[in-house]
Amino acid sequence: MTTYNFSAGPGVLPEAVITQIKQEFEKNEHTHMSIVEISHRSQQFQTIVANAEQKLRQLMQIPDDYGVVFLQGGGSTQFEMLPLNFATKQQKIALLDSGNFAAKAGEAAQQLGKSVTVLASTKPTHYQSLPALPQDFDAAAYDYLHIVTNNTIEGATFHQNNLPKTTGRLVADMSSNILAEPYQVTDFDAIFAGGQKNLGPAGVTVAIIKKAWLAEQDLTGVGPMMRYQNHIDKQSMYNTSPVFAIYALDLVLDWVIAQGGVAAMHERNLAKANRLYDYLDQSAFYTAPVEKSARSLTNIVFTTGDLARDKMIAKQAETQGLFNLAGHRSVGGFRASLYNAQPMAAVDALITFLKKVEAE
Repeated sequence: MTTYNFSAGPGVLPEAVITQIKQEFEKNEHTHMSIVEISHRSQQFQTIVANAEQKLRQLMQIPDDYGVVFLQGGGSTQFEMLPLNFATKQQKIALLDSGNFAAKAGEAAQQLGKSVTVLASTKPTHYQSLPALPQDFDAAAYDYLHIVTNNTIEGATFHQNNLPKTTGRLVADMSSNILAEPYQVTDFDAIFAGGQKNLGPAGVTVAIIKKAWLAEQDLTGVGPMMRYQNHIDKQSMYNTSPVFAIYALDLVLDWVIAQGGVAAMHERNLAKANRLYDYLDQSAFYTAPVEKSARSLTNIVFTTGDLARDKMIAKQAETQGLFNLAGHRSVGGFRASLYNAQPMAAVDALITFLKKVEAE
C-alpha cells in the first residue's frame, strides 16, 4: 500500500532526498565520514553551508544587501530574536493577527518588554480570512510590522498580491510556505522560516535580514547568541551549527532547483491545492471555510462540521495509507499539508478516500 504523509510539520521530504541521505549517511564524497560526525568548523561543512546559502539566494533572488543565516531554535526563537534586534528605537511593534503563530509572536515580544499593537485580528471569525491593515496606520510610530505569510493551523495566506502595503519595515514569518510560492524579498526587511516544512528536517531555521537596517540598531544589553550580526559575521557558524539539518536542507534546495525552482513549485502547488479545493467546494459533506482569496496552497483545512466525526474519519484514513490528516488540536477538523514534496498522487488518493466516505 502506498502511504502519504500530510503532516503540517515536520513535513514530507522529497523521496530522492531521503534516498540520498540514506546512501550518504555513513560517509559521502564531501565529508568522508558520517554527516553527523563532522565538525561544524571543518572545510567540508563550510562548503555545505556556503553552497546552501548560494542556492537559497538563487531560488529566492535574495540581493547581496541581505544576510542569510542558518540558526537553531525554530521559529519560536525568532519571536524573541527579532524584537531584540529590531524593536530597539521606539520599542514598538505593529502586528496583524492572522492566526496562532502571529499571536504567539506578539506575546513573546511583550514578555521582552516591547509594546505590541494588534492593528487588526480575524480571531473573532476563527481566522477564516486575513486582517486588513488600517487605512490610518502610521508606520513611523513603530519599529516594524510583523505578519505571518501562511497560517499553518488556520489555512489563510498573505500571497504576494495581497501583502499589506506599508511604508515602514515589514517582517514576515514564512515558516510554512517559503519556496512554495514566489515572494519579492525586497518587499521585506526580515524573513524567517523554520526548516521542517518546505526546507528540510527539524533543527534549522533560516533568517534573511536586511543588513542596513541591522546596522542602525543599538544592541546594548542583547546577548551575543541573540545578535543576528554575530551569526552573519561567522557564516552561520558562530556556535555549533545544526550540521545534519543544514546538510539535508542543502539537498532539498538541490531538488527544488532540479524541479525548476520556485516558479515551478508554485505552479505545481496551485494545481494540487486547486484540485482539492475544487472537490471540497462541490461537496455537500465537507466545507473549506477559509475565504477563497486567502486560501493556503500548503495547508488546506476543512471539516464535516462534526468534530467527533472528523476525528473518526482521520483515524480511518490511516488504514488507507493517508497519515496525519487531523487538524491542529486547537481547531480540530482536517488539515492536508501539501508542501513542495507532496506529489499530486497524494491529493488524488485523498480525494478518492474523501469521496468514498461521503458516499457512505
